[in-house]
Amino acid sequence: MHAEQPAAPYVASRRWCAGAFSLATGCLLAVVSGNYYIHELRLFRDLWHYLKAGDLLLADRAFGDYGTFAGLGERGVDCVTRLHQGRKADFRHGDWLGRYDRLVTWTKPVQRTGTVGKRLWANLPEQLTLRMICVHVTARGFRSRKLVLMTTLLDPEKYPAEEVARLYLQRWQVELFFRDIKTVLQMERLRCQSPAMVEKEFLMHLIAYNLIRCVMLEAARAHQAPLERISFKGAVDAVRQYCPAIAQARAAKQRRQLVRELLRVLAADLVPERPGRREPRAVKRRPKSYPLLNRPRHRFREILHRNRNWLAKQRLKSKA
Repeated sequence: MHAEQPAAPYVASRRWCAGAFSLATGCLLAVVSGNYYIHELRLFRDLWHYLKAGDLLLADRAFGDYGTFAGLGERGVDCVTRLHQGRKADFRHGDWLGRYDRLVTWTKPVQRTGTVGKRLWANLPEQLTLRMICVHVTARGFRSRKLVLMTTLLDPEKYPAEEVARLYLQRWQVELFFRDIKTVLQMERLRCQSPAMVEKEFLMHLIAYNLIRCVMLEAARAHQAPLERISFKGAVDAVRQYCPAIAQARAAKQRRQLVRELLRVLAADLVPERPGRREPRAVKRRPKSYPLLNRPRHRFREILHRNRNWLAKQRLKSKA
């Protein structure tokens, strides 16, 4: 996030955010922000007090460190993450639970990591028993991928390896939640100039996202519709269309009727069921090949378009 003052030298304010979503509803439970140069693991420590005993954390490999497993384990919170890139998967050691399913023991590192405080590090146990699972993800038309998962769900009968793998594959939903906030709610371009107003604009986007999610959840409950098949973009468009009519309704009965009609429309317009659909990080439209207007207009120096510049050089060569 940037903030620029026209009559002063360039001033930038960069913030790094970490958030926790509910996999069941898609709502944003908590969010913390800090300096851009602070690691996201350090920010995630500020979210620990939002997690309660019996909760389950789904996270990517960046959160698969000793401090997260041990610290959340003391709070009664289970974890399912990918194996950290700094560790090697060795299935020749550990207690056998099944094919590519082992109980392994992690020893507390000698050197404390910078993302864990001294007091927290001193209270962590010296050893930690975890479960390591290797699964092969196959999708039609794509190569199979091997995922090595680490979890604190140690009982293989209560938590089969296939169910743990299927659960972890739903972690990609959080990336789609972020896409809804950034792209659908148009948070990719913040318009405010000062850092304080940028932060307010950022929080307003998060509030609007949770409000849309609440409307979707209410529609799913009222009409027994699957929540995961209600379109977030469709919900945003429907709320925008119905909000003026609801605000202009003269009687409370008419407003309630319009709200019920809104929920019925959301529950009736479901997206097709697309199991295993691939959601790549890509944009549909190509950006234009013009330079960015990163300076004031009176100081900006325009660069000729590549094709026109190339054609001009060819003309000069032909004349010579």
